[in-house]
Amino acid sequence: MMLLEPMGINAMTLPNRVVVPAMVTRLSGEDGFVNDAVMERYVRYAEGQVGLIVVEATAVHTARSGPLLRLGERRFIPGHRELVRRVKAVSDSAIVPQIIHFLKIARSGWRQTIETLETAEIDAIVEAFGQAAARAREAGYDGVELHSAHAYTLSSFLSRLNRRRDEYGGRTLEGRLRLFGRVMARVRERVGSDFPVGVRFLADEAVKEGHTVEEAKWIALRFAQLGVDYISLSVGGKFEDAVRREGHPVYPYTGYSGDRCMPGAWYPDQPHAHYAAEVKAHLNAHGYTVPVVSVGKINDPEAAEALLREGKADLIGMARQLLTDPEWPRKVREGRGGEIVRCIYCNVCKKLDENFKQVTCFLWPSKAIQAPRARPGDEAPAWEEQDSLRGRATDGTVKLSWSPALGEVAGYDIYRVDGLGQPSIVEAVKVNRFNDRSVLGGVKYAYHIKAFDSVGRTSPPSNTVRLEPAIPDLG
Repeated sequence: MMLLEPMGINAMTLPNRVVVPAMVTRLSGEDGFVNDAVMERYVRYAEGQVGLIVVEATAVHTARSGPLLRLGERRFIPGHRELVRRVKAVSDSAIVPQIIHFLKIARSGWRQTIETLETAEIDAIVEAFGQAAARAREAGYDGVELHSAHAYTLSSFLSRLNRRRDEYGGRTLEGRLRLFGRVMARVRERVGSDFPVGVRFLADEAVKEGHTVEEAKWIALRFAQLGVDYISLSVGGKFEDAVRREGHPVYPYTGYSGDRCMPGAWYPDQPHAHYAAEVKAHLNAHGYTVPVVSVGKINDPEAAEALLREGKADLIGMARQLLTDPEWPRKVREGRGGEIVRCIYCNVCKKLDENFKQVTCFLWPSKAIQAPRARPGDEAPAWEEQDSLRGRATDGTVKLSWSPALGEVAGYDIYRVDGLGQPSIVEAVKVNRFNDRSVLGGVKYAYHIKAFDSVGRTSPPSNTVRLEPAIPDLG
């Protein structure tokens, strides 16, 4: 598989094309130091043979930044160095930190905007990025990623909503690109030409008057001109449409743009794949081969492989899927795709982040703060009785129930065939019942379920239940 082939990015070699994008864990304390829980999270990705591990957003500030990692001072280097050492001890995964600058926000709902920044403050931001990148290299990282996405400082300068009226102003694309250009130049000055520098930015701001992929293609071209070594795309996650809650700081993933950033179960698979395809084609047409990372509800190995084979991406990013099952790449390589614990895109992880709680997965065992490991001697769940599944259709709902499976059971995948389609997982639950409220009268449905354990081993399929809900009487 092309997905499992190595790839060189500047002086960095990835063992495969699978990327875990930066995903805040909330495992660090208010002090911003790397701790054992943070290290364990990234070691799990390394054990799973992820090609490129991007460490969660790491602040370049000297000020406190809440439960977020920091690299704004030299005292943070030892923790990052130990994190790199532990990752390298278990795999050949490449690892880079995503470094970030963000402006002040308050529980009152007030937030600082880029229009208030003085020239000296902008100069300090440029220098902070340069110094943090140099510390990343000193810590032993394989490269560094500049966070220029979502609601944060670099992204706000890039945005079409940039209201500045100086040389950094939003009236021209060049003005909006100026700060990133200065940051990139300073970072390159501090780390040298052989140290990979990637960028994550928005293919679509997904807010009113924000930029779309049409402009993102030209932004990506400038990044290529500046010598960026890879481009990772995201969507949305802006303050402009965030839902405000009294007594809470504004969280930039609560509005429509937040939905677009982390598309939930109701979105189709791979809703953002066309963005990477368009950006990559634009770069290639202008003579650049900068690798492009495609992200957004990609969890099927064959679908990921097709994006690479069809030239729509160079790397495949999976944040929530690799949180759910960091062993995804290893299982694919070993032909154990059927044991992958599939993300159901319930966005419990997103809700935990929003409330500044430790980010875990709904499908993990209760109270676990890390993805579980296989235990010797454990066997896959099994059914005590073959005809375990029962169902009935009533009032626009299919109601399913079944006898619990035997063995260690983490949950149940609900498979549905609707009309002439193929079986697909419509939900995963931890209890032995499920109500499907998305059925249409007059359509024939078939259901079966599989029990799965915490590392993805599954039972055989249950019996199949076939139902045809009635078309409501509208008289």
